[in-house]
Amino acid sequence: MYRMINDFVMDWENSCRGTLSVFESITEEKKGFEIVDGHSSLEWLSWHLTTATAYFMGQVGLSLNVELNPSATPNSIKEIISTYKVASEEVVKAVKENLTDEALSGNVDSHGRPTPIGVLLRVMVDHQTHHRAQMQVLLRQAGLNVPSVMGPTKEASNL
Repeated sequence: MYRMINDFVMDWENSCRGTLSVFESITEEKKGFEIVDGHSSLEWLSWHLTTATAYFMGQVGLSLNVELNPSATPNSIKEIISTYKVASEEVVKAVKENLTDEALSGNVDSHGRPTPIGVLLRVMVDHQTHHRAQMQVLLRQAGLNVPSVMGPTKEASNL
């Protein structure tokens, strides 16, 4: 649970840099690469992470100044990356402009349960980390570059 806005912002921005490096490794030719047939392609996961920002901010009671329709996946990875950059920056802006450190301890209704805002922000970061890790495995399986995000990868190591 976050108790200070600056702690969340630092974690979120760091997480977003890692996520962008994963998105930037996806090629148009391989964006449809899937975990299993019909489920969670690189493209789907990247758009899911982009649109999830609006979902989590909505749980907190905030909105983002960006159009995010989970059913309207952009035509290219470049468009997803561009939208993700705006959405992730909008998260920081919304949090800084509308929340205080004290507000992070306050509860909001999340699926019928009182949940501290600081917990929901932590879940948003964890959600992104979870799906980013899935995407790194898919990148490897697709024969694409796997960027170092939380430690060296095969491509980045000298082993």
